[in-house]
Amino acid sequence: MKIVLHICCGVCAAGSAKALLNEGHEIVGLFYNPNIYPETEFYKRLEAAQNIAKLFTFHLEVIPYLPDEWFNKAGVLKDEPEGGKRCELCYRLRLERTYQYMLDCEADAFATTLTISPHKSATVINSIGIDIGGNKFLARDFKKQEGFKQAVQIAKQQELYRQSYCGCIYSLRYRKQSKLI
Repeated sequence: MKIVLHICCGVCAAGSAKALLNEGHEIVGLFYNPNIYPETEFYKRLEAAQNIAKLFTFHLEVIPYLPDEWFNKAGVLKDEPEGGKRCELCYRLRLERTYQYMLDCEADAFATTLTISPHKSATVINSIGIDIGGNKFLARDFKKQEGFKQAVQIAKQQELYRQSYCGCIYSLRYRKQSKLI
């Protein structure tokens, strides 16, 4: 099956792409992340995603850095806690774009690397994906069966950039305030 895989970063792509390829799927990667802040962070994550696409030999489509698309929607939710409504809106924004790209390139289904993170709810993300695309969304929890552990191992072997926060300015502020970075 031809699957458009939304990719948030190289580390998450490593484990998710490996799992889908092991299942026998063809992958088309889509790097669409208007939430990432600052712009230099966007390009670090993009480079890592490009390295994984080369390693696993799949095409990676890149949507240019368009932070206003994200701020125009998520800015009103700036005071939401991590994992709250702002995050759900962010997942939806990126999955809607992935679904549209899936239709445009005539793929069979779409999925996201977001569920590999131990900090994100696969249940919430999969629910949003199914709401958007019905049975065209390939619901997965890529962190299961040591998926996240394998992704980190691949990232270390490939010397990929590994970020210390989810991506948006609010998650960066939260991590700094919590002294997690």
